[in-house]
Amino acid sequence: MDEVKDGKPTRPYRSRIREENARRTRQAVVAAATDLFVARGYTATSLADVAAAAGVARPTVFATFGAKAALLRQVLDEALAGDDEPVPVAQRPWYQPVWEATTGGEVLDAYAGVCTMIGGRTARVFETVRRAADSSPEVAEVWQTLLRNRRLGATMVVERVCALGGPLRQGADIEAAIDEVWFYNDPAHYGALVLERGWHEETFRQWLGRSLRHALLSDQD
Repeated sequence: MDEVKDGKPTRPYRSRIREENARRTRQAVVAAATDLFVARGYTATSLADVAAAAGVARPTVFATFGAKAALLRQVLDEALAGDDEPVPVAQRPWYQPVWEATTGGEVLDAYAGVCTMIGGRTARVFETVRRAADSSPEVAEVWQTLLRNRRLGATMVVERVCALGGPLRQGADIEAAIDEVWFYNDPAHYGALVLERGWHEETFRQWLGRSLRHALLSDQD
């Protein structure tokens, strides 16, 4: 209930300017952390380094995100989603073609587009996490979460293909189909072919779509 003073209800004070400044600070810290984690590695980057690069005090970074692992999770979340809005990937406008597809082949083509977009934003960050996971238990936990989330994404795609009645190459072995999509949705493929070998993004998207179709569909639709 609002407090009452002099017979008039009052509302908790909220400053839009303060909230906007706080958001800009968070964005600056995440951007700085992303650059430093990729360039130097997670272990070699301190919160003080991030604060200096973002132009804020170290206590500000700690107060905003807590431990460095929490900041890493935020970096990953924003890389995956493309911004800091609290909207799940599967509910993003750019994911909707997967839901709107009317055949299994169209689902996989649309998902190839999603994976290409996400790969462009996350390939380097994912590789940073993978390398750090070998020596940091906190990062190893983050890495395992990424693996699980990728498999959840693969599960949604296979279930969508099945819902449209498309026969799977794996027959009734749904788990095998999910495993294959999980293999292909790894941003490391984008990193290897686009970033390392110089493939055009559209070439990569087409290759990934063909690969997913060949892996899953017994009847190419």
